[in-house]
Amino acid sequence: MHTHFNTYLLSCYSEVRTRICSNRTNMQALQNIEQFIKGVKMDNWTAALLTGATCVVGSVVVLVKKINSHRETEDKIKRARNRREESLQRAEQAVLRYKESHPTTDSAFILTLSLSELTQQLKEGSLSPEDVLYSYMEKTLAVNKKLNCCTEVLLESLDQLKTVGSNKDGLLYGVPVSIKDNIAFKNHDCSCGVIINLDQPAEKDSVLVQVLKKQGAIPFVRTNLPQALLNYDCSNPIYGQTVNPHNPQKTSGGSSGGEGALIGGGGSLLGIGTDIGGSIRIPASFCGICGFKPTAGRLSLQGLHSVCRGQKSVSSSAGPMARDVDSLALCMQALLCDHMFSLDPTVPPLPFNMEIYRSSRPLRIGYLENDGYTQPSPSMARGVREVKALLEQAGHTLVPYCPLKMDQIIPELLIKGVLADGATTLLQKLKGGPVDPCLEPQVFPYGFPKWLKKTISFLLKPVFPRVSANIGALSGVGSVPELWKQHAAVEDYIHETIAHWRSCKIDVLLCPVIGPAYNFLYCGKIATAVSYTILYNLLNFPAGVVTVSTVTAKDEEELKHYKGCYQDMWDKLFKEVGNMYQ
Repeated sequence: MHTHFNTYLLSCYSEVRTRICSNRTNMQALQNIEQFIKGVKMDNWTAALLTGATCVVGSVVVLVKKINSHRETEDKIKRARNRREESLQRAEQAVLRYKESHPTTDSAFILTLSLSELTQQLKEGSLSPEDVLYSYMEKTLAVNKKLNCCTEVLLESLDQLKTVGSNKDGLLYGVPVSIKDNIAFKNHDCSCGVIINLDQPAEKDSVLVQVLKKQGAIPFVRTNLPQALLNYDCSNPIYGQTVNPHNPQKTSGGSSGGEGALIGGGGSLLGIGTDIGGSIRIPASFCGICGFKPTAGRLSLQGLHSVCRGQKSVSSSAGPMARDVDSLALCMQALLCDHMFSLDPTVPPLPFNMEIYRSSRPLRIGYLENDGYTQPSPSMARGVREVKALLEQAGHTLVPYCPLKMDQIIPELLIKGVLADGATTLLQKLKGGPVDPCLEPQVFPYGFPKWLKKTISFLLKPVFPRVSANIGALSGVGSVPELWKQHAAVEDYIHETIAHWRSCKIDVLLCPVIGPAYNFLYCGKIATAVSYTILYNLLNFPAGVVTVSTVTAKDEEELKHYKGCYQDMWDKLFKEVGNMYQ
């Protein structure tokens, strides 16, 4: 028995040894233990005692590994924050030096110009790219102190000033542009708000950054986003919470929330975001700016990072964010150029059609106030009604429209599409670091075993059918054949919707976008509210947001009578967050 036990004990010891960290003190201690085990003659009591000791050693090893992992995570976060702080300090010093040497620069005037006015003055030479960049850099630094919207100032922009004159014919010559943190810029991380992506700098610029530079634009700052992107708040464990430029007690929205906050706060007049469920349009709504999600593939995605790469059911797009619609159009015109088509041949070589953009022909426009899945807040519905009246006054025809099968496509096509793997990839990306409070309530059920998700779904179905369907969908599709069926169902739904549009004879659709801005920590609790935006990612239709109005006291009064489409917990939460003065 002693021989067998010794063999077992040494086997356990060998396993422990392979797992422990390569620390000299630890290794010496283990060698002592090894000699002790080999030399001892054991009775049953000693054998049991040493078995317990081995288990203790194993537990210590696991604990040491966890401690080391925690320290590594903290070190990564600290390095990222130090890089940001250093870039902010160096940018501030550069601004001070420039102001001292150029005391006549009228930054206040520069910041009032629209994008079209600014590009005109830059081309004429009445403004220099240096004056414009330093003016916006100074404003960005001030806005970031209030809103925490930037992850890093791109100090390379100061060097680009020396060569930008070679692109004077570019449509965005001399224009400072902000870019979302997941858009690759050479020698900088694309964190996506997750620890695992830190300390992995991009080897080259994304195609969009290359095209912006070719058009004379100067990317000068990168902006914050939520952890793992799949959330419409804007907070992560690395850079913290971005707040709303109009109310610091509210979120800026997400996932392009850093862009929304920076542009809404006046620190940038043009930015590039990404959108897979409303990630450009929701922060545009929350921050009072404009945003555009093109058809997927219209702009290059090379060098744009996501946490669930390979997901094909719900399409992601890059797109511009700005103060007005003309700025969005100018940015699209600049990006849709031969240089992008050459860099990324997968993008259809179709330039921006300015004739269609400027057309004033009367349109037949569908409109909806309520999609039948998420009852809009009073301010959302009022915005649609006001724009409907203005469009009718302008000579357009407005007809009612309602999207098809929202109660079915949200769980079966959207949730099962985005989380086809049962959220396995997303959860793996979150390992090795803390989960941000804004994301925690959203991902908590993702980790449930499949049988538990199915059981909860079954139990809730008679009482809360919408909650039941969505929790059941969190299990994903289950197999490759089921994934193909899901892809086919998405294609069928797109064709069915197009046929429905044609039967209504509509050219375009007017619909609400969620608002007003939420209090912190609510976005992860009410994922259903993105029904007004994510539908158009599924359909792969272009969609944009324009500023219409602000919330009124009457809207707040009407909100007291809000019931919702399902009267479930999500409707109650939506009523709660819709209170602007809460």
